[in-house]
Amino acid sequence: MRGTVTAVSSNGTYSFTKPNRDDITLLAGLGVEGDVHAGVTVKHRSRVAQDPTRPNLRQVHLIHEELFAEVGAEGFEVTPGDLGENVTTRGIDLLGLPVGTLLRLGEDAVLEVTGLRNPCLQIDAFQDGLLKRVVGRDADGNLVRKAGIMSIVKEGGPVRPGDTITAELPDGPHRPLDRV
Repeated sequence: MRGTVTAVSSNGTYSFTKPNRDDITLLAGLGVEGDVHAGVTVKHRSRVAQDPTRPNLRQVHLIHEELFAEVGAEGFEVTPGDLGENVTTRGIDLLGLPVGTLLRLGEDAVLEVTGLRNPCLQIDAFQDGLLKRVVGRDADGNLVRKAGIMSIVKEGGPVRPGDTITAELPDGPHRPLDRV
């Protein structure tokens, strides 16, 4: 499975959106250099409030650019970085990847997929009604989260728009993604 990085974003302060950058640097075991969510332990405010000693399984947030077109068809305008992601992708089914998938970005960086982003009410604060478009139900009534995936940095390196993404599925039975 292959895809492309279409944008990279980071922010050194807590904010829902993240400005686009020319490049970001991933740091092994930490996340995006200079990003407020980088660290060995949880950094998301809701997770810190629960238990600040838990490991940070949400170091890097990825969203598929195809989601922007999907919600755009329903009248929402969403561009890279708007939903707080660090890496915007095209051409790879992020939501269909199993836990433990390795994503190679560019020449050096390697991410390990940990789970799904759990969309929050801040999405509706960004654009009213958008939350219902990124969380829904499938034909069997199961909850579907479409606001991207979370990962940890296994190997650091620079990531830029235009970089290739290659997915390496884990061995054995695959565990489907769940919220982290």
